[in-house]
Order: sequence, then structure tokens, then C-alpha cells
Amino acid sequence: MRRRAVFMLLCGIVVVSPASLPAQPTAQITRIGLLSSFSADRDRGYVEGFEQGLGELGYRVNQNLVIEQRYAAGQLDRLPALLAELLDRRVEVLIVAGAPAALAAKHARLTLPVVFPNVADPVGVGLVESLARPGGNITGLSSFNTELVAKRIELIREVVPSAHRFAVLFNPDNPTNAPQLALLIDAAPTLQADVVGFEVRHPDEIERAIAATAAQRAEALVVIDDPLLSSHAGRIADLAIKSGLPSAYASGPWAAAGGLISYGANVRDLYRRAAAYVDKILKGANPAELPVEQPTKLELILNLKTARALGVTIPPALLLRADEVIE
Repeated sequence: MRRRAVFMLLCGIVVVSPASLPAQPTAQITRIGLLSSFSADRDRGYVEGFEQGLGELGYRVNQNLVIEQRYAAGQLDRLPALLAELLDRRVEVLIVAGAPAALAAKHARLTLPVVFPNVADPVGVGLVESLARPGGNITGLSSFNTELVAKRIELIREVVPSAHRFAVLFNPDNPTNAPQLALLIDAAPTLQADVVGFEVRHPDEIERAIAATAAQRAEALVVIDDPLLSSHAGRIADLAIKSGLPSAYASGPWAAAGGLISYGANVRDLYRRAAAYVDKILKGANPAELPVEQPTKLELILNLKTARALGVTIPPALLLRADEVIE
């Protein structure tokens, strides 16, 4: 052993014990918070879009980035407590899904950067000063729903040209819902339609509200997107079918749940694009100077199974324009 040690010394070979090596720095893990007004089931595909966007930018979820997720599932009074849980996790950026979650973050007066992927009217509800210059710690993407709500009446009319009286289901506790109803009422003369609003503040009110549409002689139904209502999408779509009401909604999950028509922003794409905001902020960008973007993709989804159940025929021209047809 002594000869071997001398030989290694003469050859310049040094043996170092692993215990004597300095500790290697561990890879930094970025922690993102996701606070959603909606349910985990409703958001699953959208979160996958967000993860896809992160992956395109070099992040690896559960490797160098963790997403802490909290879902209110339409129970908006839970948002402050869920927000507190995320803050306890020391997240670096907060993603807020839906106007109620975004406003919960706004009212908490956070200094943390906040990104929203899908708020209908961020200026109207007071989240940002303007689309071009948000002016605070909050920015993101608008789903543009406020501007598209009247189009859903036009789409129902293509399927049922005789429809004249439209029931509108909405949650007045959601600050983006009443303005959309007001836009529909203002557009009604131009659309040659009558619009009647039906409030739903609690799941127990859904069945009663849809049943009340018969007394108002409603011929079709428009549902304004909302976390509470979307948490009961299947139930609402089923009640609409049983009431003989062709129905239109803002996003794909509604059509998948049995709605006749959905038309609006491709929300998965908005979430994918939200990843770029996170990346820029983590690299030092100021949210106040990141303009709010609007949808680049709108999608029309039709449910033929629901059309058959209602006894209506979707015109071939409308079928050709559809991005997706559910058989």
C-alpha cells in the first residue's frame, strides 16, 4: 500500500474524499401560484395549455418549476383564503383565472406580479388602467367575451331563424356578467330580439331560473360565462334541452357538456400565451409595462347530439365554419 501511495504521488494523482468536496448548488425551482375562480375539471385542459407554453420556453413542470394550484369551483367567497394559502407557499408570480380571482388579488393589494389569462373586460372591472399600459402589478390576456356576447344570438338564429325571445342566464355577483347582459339589451333592437335576464347567485337557483324562462315565452338560451355557472355546465345544458331551448355559450367545455353552440376565444391558447408573460416577468419585466393582449383565435363548436335532441338542424354552411363538431 505504501509503494502504491508513493507511485500515485509521483504520477500526480490525487484522491479526494467525496465528503471533502464542497456542496453542489441545487437547481433553482421557480414556484408559480394558480388561483382559479373555476373548478379543476373545467380548467384541466387550460392548465395543460399553460404548461405547454412553459415547456416551449424551457421550463419543466415539477423539475425546475412548480405550479401551486387552488380552485374555488364557483364558491367565490373562498378566494381570499385560497389566495392566502398560495402566498404562504412563497410563489413568485400569481396566475389568476377569471375576473373574481383577479379582483381578489387586486383587493389584497399584492406587490407580487399577477397575470390573468382570461378576463372578459379587464379595464371595465378595474384591473388595469388601459390595455396598452396596465399601470400596476397586474397584466395578462382578455378573453374578449364582452365583445362577442351578441354574436351568440346571431349563431342561434342561424339554427333557429324564428327565435325571437332570448333568455340570458347570468350571475350578477360576477362583475363581468351584468355589463354583458347590458350589451345584449342594447343590441336587442338591432338584432330584432327580445332579451330577458335570469339571475343565478347559487346552484339551487339554476333549475328555478331555467323553468322561469317558459313563463317569459323564451325560445332560446344564452349563458354568460361564470365560475358558478360553469361548475354546473352539464346540468344547465341538460335543463336547456329538456326545456326545448337551443343554447349558446362562451367556451368549449360548455359544448362538450351538452350545449348546442359555443363561440369565443380559444381559452387554452390564452393560457399557453400567458406563459410568455410569466417568463418575461421572471426575467425582470415590469407588469405595468406589459400590454394586455386579446385573443388571436376564436373557435366555434357545435354539438350535433344536442341538435338531434332538440329536433333542430344545423345548416351546412354553419357546419363548414365550425372548428369542432361534437357527434
